Amino acid sequence: MTVKLGRGECGGHVTLFFTIMDKSEKIVEQGSFGAGLCVKHGVEAITRGEEGDFGLQINYINDNGDDQLYQEVMKILLNEIPEIGNYSWELNIKTSLPLSQGFGMSGAGAVAAASSFQRALGISHEETRRRSYLIAHSVERIRSTGLGDVTALSAGGVERRVAVGSPYSGLQLNSGPGKAEGWFEEMPIILAWKSETGKHTSNYIDNEEWKKKITASGNKAMEVISKGKWDKNRWKELIRSTQEFVIGSELIMDSKRNELLFKSNNLIKDCKLEEEVVALLCMLGESVVIVPKNINFEKIETNKICKKFNQSGFQTIITNLSNNL
Repeated sequence: MTVKLGRGECGGHVTLFFTIMDKSEKIVEQGSFGAGLCVKHGVEAITRGEEGDFGLQINYINDNGDDQLYQEVMKILLNEIPEIGNYSWELNIKTSLPLSQGFGMSGAGAVAAASSFQRALGISHEETRRRSYLIAHSVERIRSTGLGDVTALSAGGVERRVAVGSPYSGLQLNSGPGKAEGWFEEMPIILAWKSETGKHTSNYIDNEEWKKKITASGNKAMEVISKGKWDKNRWKELIRSTQEFVIGSELIMDSKRNELLFKSNNLIKDCKLEEEVVALLCMLGESVVIVPKNINFEKIETNKICKKFNQSGFQTIITNLSNNL
């Protein structure tokens, strides 16, 4: 009996600001302008396929998951690669970040799963990579779980999305229409969140009133961020634009985010580190990302910060930027 094994992984993504650009009838042309951080922690997918009647069993190693997400990935893959239908599949998913907290886990899960199935069939790395991003972008739009996370993930590091849509498309999996640019620097990043699950992304991106507020504020931020060379010299601009976005979009006043940010910055002050780090809201979760104010920092006391946040009822994880460049 023929057995196929494959593995895929993808880090998460923290959106700092964005627009909602979903008017096109073509899924590959929907998405967002914006900016954010691609992180190392995310989703690992391990696939095992036995030749025989088609089937899909999904197992979650350390958390609950969303079966429909992975079923949608498989549905698209079956259409793209009919050979997948010759096997009975077992998909094992391991997550290192929580779901529905603004960490881009649906996009990361879709990329990781799509990659694992294709690697099991021996499809080349570059073809697998491009198709995985296309499939994940499509799944995000079909399910209204995201807009630009997948395009962001295709760039890695500190990213800005300068063209809307999937990063790859077409029969040849050529580039575009979406485009993101990223830069990488070794940088400790702390993600902090409360145990309660945040609002589903669709509550915002499918709501006309929120669309207008978010997109107007996101476009204003992009007027600054989209100009000029994109590198580490833009770090302080990115922080400032992020802070202005959450106020202009009014997202700071929803789901107790104002209270969350106020408490986070007070905890940083309690650590006497307010001159070194800053807490920024993750979109669209009920969580924060804590980053250095100065890109040329020497050392950030990450363990001290995490201990203080944990004592105040937060869950935390220390991660780093991903390096897809």
